[in-house]
Amino acid sequence: MPRIPGLLLGLALAALTLRPQVVGIGPLLPAIQVDFGVSHAVAGLLVTIPVLCMGLFAPPAPMLAHRIGAIRAVTVAVALIAVGGVLRAFAPSAGALIALTIPIGIGMGLGNALMVVAVKERFANRPLLVTGVYASAIQIGSTIAAATAVPLTAAGDDWRIAPLVFGAGALVSLAAWLYVSRGVPRADPEGTLPDYPLRSRTAWLLVLLFVLIGQIYYGLTAWLPEAYQERGWSEAHTGLLISVFNLATVPASLVVSFAGHRLHRRTALVGAAALMLVATALLLVAPGGALVWVVAAGWANGTLFTLAMTLPLDVADTPGAVGGVAAMMLGIGYAGIALAPITLGAIRDATGGFDAVLGVVTATSATLLLVASACSPARLRRGLRARA
Repeated sequence: MPRIPGLLLGLALAALTLRPQVVGIGPLLPAIQVDFGVSHAVAGLLVTIPVLCMGLFAPPAPMLAHRIGAIRAVTVAVALIAVGGVLRAFAPSAGALIALTIPIGIGMGLGNALMVVAVKERFANRPLLVTGVYASAIQIGSTIAAATAVPLTAAGDDWRIAPLVFGAGALVSLAAWLYVSRGVPRADPEGTLPDYPLRSRTAWLLVLLFVLIGQIYYGLTAWLPEAYQERGWSEAHTGLLISVFNLATVPASLVVSFAGHRLHRRTALVGAAALMLVATALLLVAPGGALVWVVAAGWANGTLFTLAMTLPLDVADTPGAVGGVAAMMLGIGYAGIALAPITLGAIRDATGGFDAVLGVVTATSATLLLVASACSPARLRRGLRARA
């Protein structure tokens, strides 16, 4: 049986696969549109479908963990991402590209929810630290994808090179996960039986918080590069914006990981939401400073995402209860988040520019600030006892 450090490393490597195939596609959307002759709204499906699948397949994830164990379930998730990613690089048409995006989204949906279950099941004594490690790995994967998508495309003179490389990287992560997780016994199946708290006001508050965080993140990931290309920035420079945005999330996640037990939850959430509001507003009204504004937005996102992923651990006690809250937060949450890229793309098609898109993102940040303010210590301490 592998020692815990090895399993933690494997968990981090598995988490690396959970974003590149969706984040890395953002800078490639203009090239894909030209290649297949599709609209902004259709191109937005390449971001919307994985995010929607992350919502649809988060609720079944705890059931899969209950049936085959969290360790084997993570294997299934990473395998779907890896195989789907490699095959998508060879899609002959827009329809095939969209269809091959579905298994990637399913793997992401399962993987996101399973990470939380695995933390409660295997690392119950250090939940914040381990959550921060895999959240940081997700952000690192996003950063690598955003930073390399355009250079890989330029090097091979073909946008398909980037998703092929990301898929191959996922295969490596899958092999590493299989190695470190071999021999790990299943947890008690009864303890992992999920409980979905659909009547809990606290659970619904977490859902709303997660929706708003994700809508901002995926809205910027999908359309910020093209928004600034329309403002005269080169493709390489707009790819840099998303790279910096994602890179700035990593130190924020690590700070929350190692100092999170000293942070007042609502104060940290409100502070990060306020920073996001300022950053998104400045991206709209002061585009010349975009590199600075995306650093602020990335730091805010890293803080918000990591804290949000720890909240199910704060309000529930058993792996099953945590899995149910996480599945509800991620399932309903990502279903709401999935609307952002395609809706914002449709707004761009309707208005002929991206100012309205960035305005909607800023308004979403303002709403996030209000919701973060509602995450009081008393509400979180009551946990799932706060019922409608």
